[in-house]
Amino acid sequence: MIFSVENGHFGYGERKILQNISFSVKDSEVLTILGPNGVGKTTLLKCMMGLLPWNQGQTLLDGRSLNSMKPTEVWKRIAYVPQSKATALSYTAFEMVLMGRSARLGLFAQPTKKDYHIAEEAMEQVGITHLAHKHCSRISGGELQMVLIARALSTHPKMLVMDEPESNLDFKNQLIVLETIQRLSKEQGIASIVNTHYPAHALKIADKALLLDYHGGCRFGNVEEIVSEENMRKAFNVEVKILDYVHQNQAYKGVIPLSILPDISSYALPQTTVSHSA
Repeated sequence: MIFSVENGHFGYGERKILQNISFSVKDSEVLTILGPNGVGKTTLLKCMMGLLPWNQGQTLLDGRSLNSMKPTEVWKRIAYVPQSKATALSYTAFEMVLMGRSARLGLFAQPTKKDYHIAEEAMEQVGITHLAHKHCSRISGGELQMVLIARALSTHPKMLVMDEPESNLDFKNQLIVLETIQRLSKEQGIASIVNTHYPAHALKIADKALLLDYHGGCRFGNVEEIVSEENMRKAFNVEVKILDYVHQNQAYKGVIPLSILPDISSYALPQTTVSHSA
């Protein structure tokens, strides 16, 4: 599967939020979306999935415009994991995961034994079977995030779209979420698009990166090309140092913020040429 956006523009009236957005991701690839607060990362997710209409441009799924596809056809292939928030709903974790099967059921259909089995498998995949009977209102933010990922997996998607899945989590739960995304991509061939505030997380799990700037434009390419000291400095107004290090024969990259720079919000990142067949 190839998911792509071509020349996407979005705004409200004269207020331009996203301009000339182009990128692509295919099976087994992880694409991370980065940028300062307020540049439209969540808006981009909504536009690319058809939840908000592009003012100009289009989203393509295997060369077909999303506008030409029925919503049920789209949501059988794409699963969305929103930012997790504390919930007062009294659903158990298993019931929440089972709800993900609704994308595969008819309007008035009831879950079958097969649906129950798939929900159980999804919880096993992300290691949360011990939460099955716990209420979502009584589990931690990290646990709830994993429940939402399992719910998305229960649809058997070709692509996961995640909005800041590791935000507000401690180190351990951040690693659990990141390693789960990476494992699902490499072992099951699931493409993933992940909004994140953490350049180091992008370098850890991503194949590609999309960096949004203050003008609504973007820079897209291989993650190590995009998450560079120069691009981070220009995008975030922060002097950073990217360090390479090895631990137990495994290579890692660290991103260290050093100092805040003078305001350069008027700077626009240079556009790159995008090949959607990549």
